[in-house]
Amino acid sequence: MRRPLRLLLVLLLAIAPAAGTALAQAPGPAGGRGGFAPVVIGPPAPVPPEVAIPRPTQAELEQVNAAMSRFVDNDKSAVQPLLKKFEPLMRLQPAHLNIAATFTQTNQRMGPRHEGFVATAKQGNIDLLLHGDSITDWWLQEANKPVFDKYFGQARTADFAIAGDTTQGVLWGLRNGEGQGFQPKAVMLMIGTNNTGAFTAPEIAEGVGAVVMELRRDFPDAKILLLAIFPRSVPGDPVRDKIAEVNRIVAKLDDQQHVFYMDIGRKFLDDKGVFLADSFRPDNLHPQAKGYDIWGEAVSARLAELMQ
Repeated sequence: MRRPLRLLLVLLLAIAPAAGTALAQAPGPAGGRGGFAPVVIGPPAPVPPEVAIPRPTQAELEQVNAAMSRFVDNDKSAVQPLLKKFEPLMRLQPAHLNIAATFTQTNQRMGPRHEGFVATAKQGNIDLLLHGDSITDWWLQEANKPVFDKYFGQARTADFAIAGDTTQGVLWGLRNGEGQGFQPKAVMLMIGTNNTGAFTAPEIAEGVGAVVMELRRDFPDAKILLLAIFPRSVPGDPVRDKIAEVNRIVAKLDDQQHVFYMDIGRKFLDDKGVFLADSFRPDNLHPQAKGYDIWGEAVSARLAELMQ
């Protein structure tokens, strides 16, 4: 194959999957667990430029695809039939809504948990807000509560995390009563692991960025400790690579003024990348008391600084 053709083909094949993945149609409205009402996708949320996915304008899309078509049509090499066959896959596709960065009321934010958070928010007197999914929610389980009290019992702390939730659910909750009525000194956020099944790393990073932006909107004076998504599963599982990519992107949100990124994931793992004994449940996702103790020790001094 001629060198220019080979280089262009490599470039097209590299760009096409990336564009098709990052801009892929996110899952549509879906029913929830156990008979909950179907989830209705909400409006898009603002996303910080540091994590925003590049999206082509209609003019740019037409220019790129026209140039690619000319290249394929004019190619005279033996690979031209393959280029023609796979041209539809290499074409730049229109951008679609990234549901991970929308204000969508998830099943987790329907009902008494959300209503309780709103009531707590209205009461105020919250200095530290914990937010996220089950990993944060389960700080308050009976087996872990002593560890919670050890690290957070001296502060006026509220935990608005809900097991199973996603970036879009946290966004909706904050916009609909969970982010109003109080002004915490600090927020500890970790969210995104439940987005890994249906979204790409750039899409998840946009969702995390949108949550951070919403927290800045609701709590302009608060310091946000943005935790890297914890590792999950076992070494070699592609989900670990996806989480690592998300973390690399969202680390850009650290401005050392309002947002402070912190990655403590390695503290849970041995030198082979396996979770330390008794630190996580057998699902390799949720911490046990030992894991929460590692977590609390890793962040307590930093949170104390941010809450001053």
